[in-house]
Amino acid sequence: MLACSSCTEGHHVDEIKSVESLLFDFGTISLATDNFSEANKLGQGGFGAVYKGRLSDGHVIAVKRLSRDFGQGDIEFKNEVLLVAKLQHRNLVRLLGFCLERKERLLAYEFVENTSLDHDPTKRGHLDWERRYKIIRGVARGILYLHEDSRLRIIHRDLKASNILLDADMNPKISDFGMARLFVLDEMQGNTSRIVGTYGYMAPEYAMHGQFSMKSDVYSFGVLVLEILSGQKNNCFRSGENVEDLLSYAWKNWRENTSLNIVDPTMKPSSTSEVMRCIRIGLLFVQENVVDRPTMASVFVMLNSYSTTLPVPSQPAFFMHTNVESEMSSGWQHSVGITDQSEERSKGSSIQASQNEVSITELYPR
Repeated sequence: MLACSSCTEGHHVDEIKSVESLLFDFGTISLATDNFSEANKLGQGGFGAVYKGRLSDGHVIAVKRLSRDFGQGDIEFKNEVLLVAKLQHRNLVRLLGFCLERKERLLAYEFVENTSLDHDPTKRGHLDWERRYKIIRGVARGILYLHEDSRLRIIHRDLKASNILLDADMNPKISDFGMARLFVLDEMQGNTSRIVGTYGYMAPEYAMHGQFSMKSDVYSFGVLVLEILSGQKNNCFRSGENVEDLLSYAWKNWRENTSLNIVDPTMKPSSTSEVMRCIRIGLLFVQENVVDRPTMASVFVMLNSYSTTLPVPSQPAFFMHTNVESEMSSGWQHSVGITDQSEERSKGSSIQASQNEVSITELYPR
């Protein structure tokens, strides 16, 4: 449980009021989603299903209907909801409320019009360089808020294209905090025997040793930056007729001064120097050595100040991928909120294959 055990009585009353203000009744959500009809279903994942809903006042929401076997009690569920609801930033998807009725656990989020940044081929042509750069900087602002500017220090642990949603104006919003971890403000690194996340985006020290920190989010962001520039996924990047590893290909071309080879030809940038700089920044994020990766505060400066001199990137972490994408997730971590270390330790080291977009495979570092 993440709630403070030494809360004053007045604070406890305020928290009860906060819970009540976030509470939806089951009938309201059932009506909004037309009884969770297939026509309103937006997606299915290891956590459950997501539905589009429209409230009686016309407000459109997205509803997560969580699986019943994620193993979290009602009190813990409410505490997690309260914590996530306090995260308010224009580049984070906003949690509006929840429902606990009829053994159902439902989460209501703001509805984001343009779905995810998951490399829909039909969407690529609409994403010119200016829009892509706007998305990159928006995601950076959101991560910086989680790491340093919110009242809590939060490591997302599952930053990837499908967890970046785009609103009507193509502004990015980070979603899905089901695998996130809460750090106290002076805590810099955590360790776990339970690896959750998506291969291809996971930093090597986390994937292989269970060590995670703000720098592991930076690594994931670096992969995302290179994907946005190339318009392709890291683990199925195509160069001509060949399927290659995007990080390997980007590094090879950067060293050979041919970095523009990785750029999506549909993007047509107005300034190649800006794109080259962004590729270099992306390579700084995915460096194998954790210490070499910049913090998000430094990242934000790099992306917004062209007068800043960029370091020379060192070799990134390379992985050989099979044709099967890989993700490891489990129950509650893929459901709603933010886990703490004691909760994670108590659940041991079991791993459950997700039904989301991928399954389990192995990593082979070069």
